[in-house]
Amino acid sequence: MATLLKKVWDSVSKRSSPTPRPDSSERHSLSPHPPSPSSPFQEIPSDVFLQILKILGPKEAAKMSVVCKYFNSVASDEKLWVFFLQNENASPPHSWDSLMFAETHLRSAYPLPTLTPQPTQLSFMRIYGQRLKVPGSIIIDGGSGYCKYGWSKYAAPSVRSATFLEFGNIESPMYSRLRQFFSTIYNRMQVRAPSQPVVVSIPILHYDDTESAKASRRQLKEAIYTTLFDMNVPAVCAINQATLALYAARRTSGIVVNIGFQVTSVVPILHGKVMRKVGVEVVGLGALKLTGFLKELMQKNNISFESLYTVRTLKENLCYVAYDYEAELLKDTRASSDAAGEGQFTLSKERFQTGEILFQPRMAGVRAMGLHQAVALCMDHCDAAELTNDNAWFKTVILSGGSACLPGLAGRLEKELHGILSPSLSSGVKVIPPPYGQDTAWFGAKLISNLSTFPGPWCVTKKQFRQNPRIKRRW
Repeated sequence: MATLLKKVWDSVSKRSSPTPRPDSSERHSLSPHPPSPSSPFQEIPSDVFLQILKILGPKEAAKMSVVCKYFNSVASDEKLWVFFLQNENASPPHSWDSLMFAETHLRSAYPLPTLTPQPTQLSFMRIYGQRLKVPGSIIIDGGSGYCKYGWSKYAAPSVRSATFLEFGNIESPMYSRLRQFFSTIYNRMQVRAPSQPVVVSIPILHYDDTESAKASRRQLKEAIYTTLFDMNVPAVCAINQATLALYAARRTSGIVVNIGFQVTSVVPILHGKVMRKVGVEVVGLGALKLTGFLKELMQKNNISFESLYTVRTLKENLCYVAYDYEAELLKDTRASSDAAGEGQFTLSKERFQTGEILFQPRMAGVRAMGLHQAVALCMDHCDAAELTNDNAWFKTVILSGGSACLPGLAGRLEKELHGILSPSLSSGVKVIPPPYGQDTAWFGAKLISNLSTFPGPWCVTKKQFRQNPRIKRRW
C-alpha cells in the first residue's frame, strides 16, 4: 500500500509545475507532526489522497485512518464513505436514496421521529462499518394470494409462489398451519431456522379498531412469534404489508392502497403507525375478482382458454387502466400476447374494461364504492381527525400489490381524486405507482433488514417475548 502511495506521489511530483513549494506549516496544516523525509507519500495533497483511498477501497481506507492524524482526517472524510456506500448500493434503482431514507428515518424503529433528522448528523463511516456487521435476514412477504421470500442481502426475492396459508382464517388451528408454512419456506431455502433473524410481513386484516379486531390481530401476531421462536429463530420482526410498502416508497406517512388477493384496502399511516381510529377503508375487489372479470369478458367474446392461470397471465401482460374510459371505448385497443402452452391471444376492450371495475364495481356485479371514492373518504376522515398540524401527510397515496401494477392506474386514480375532492384537499394530492412492482412490500422489509441498527430496535427476541408482557399488550 505504501509503495502504491509513493508511486502515485512520485507521479504527481513529476507532473507538478516548478512553482515554489509551500512551507511545512502550510503543507501539513492538518497534521500535528512535521513530515518525515523517509515518508514522501505523506506530502500528497488531501484531495489526491482522497482519490487514492477511493481506489484502494474501504478496508484499506480504514487501515490508513490509524496511521497518523493527517491520514485519519482524510480517511474519515464523509464524502469518501458516502462514495463507498453508493458503490455498494448501486442497484436496484434508487437504492442510495432508499439507504439515506432508512438511515435518517428508520434507525430507531418505533416510535419513528416526527422531524426529519439532518444527514449532517450521521457518521457515514460508522454507518458503513455497522452495516457490514448486520446479519443477513430472511424476508417472508406472505399474503392470501402469493408469497415472496428470500435473503435480505439479495437484490430481489428468491422465490415467488402461491400462498398455501389463509392468514385471515383464525377459526382453524393457526399454530399448526403457520408451522407448516414457515417450515416449508426454510426447507426450500435450505437454511436452518436458528441461523438468521426473520422479517415477516403481515397482511392487512381485521381492519377496524374494535376490541374484537384488536384481539384478532393480537392472536395472529402472537401465533407468528410463538411459531418462529419454537423453531428457534433468534429474532423476529413482524410488520404489516401497508407500512412496508410505505417505507419502500421512502415515506413514513401517507395512504397506502393495497390491492390484495380478495379485497383492496385503503390504509392511512402516520409516522409508521396505522391510523385505525381514523378508519381503514375496504373495497370488495381484489386481484381474484379482476382475473375473474377478465375471464367472463373472454368467455362472452368467445375467446377460449384452458386455465385461470392463462387469464391471469394475459391480465398481467395486456391489461391497463384507461385515463378516460369513455374515450378509450372509441379507440382500437387490440393487442396480442403469448400464454405458455396455449399460443397467442388477442384482446381489445377487455384490456381496459378489466381494471375499470376498480372505479365502477357494478360492471362486475359488485355493490361497493369505487377505489377513488374509498380513498377520498379516507382523506376526509384524516383531515377531520386533525392528527397533526400538517394536513399534507395523507395527500401522498402509495399503490401496492400485484394488480396495482396495472399501467395507468396511478394516473387515473389521481385524476379521479382531483375531480371529487374539495379544492383544499385536492391540492398537492399525488399517487405513486408501486415502487418495486409486486415486490414492493418485500423491498420495504429489505430496507429494515439492512439498516445499520438492525436487528436491535426492530426485532423481538425469544427472551423478550417470553419475559415481557408489555410486548404482547402493545399489539
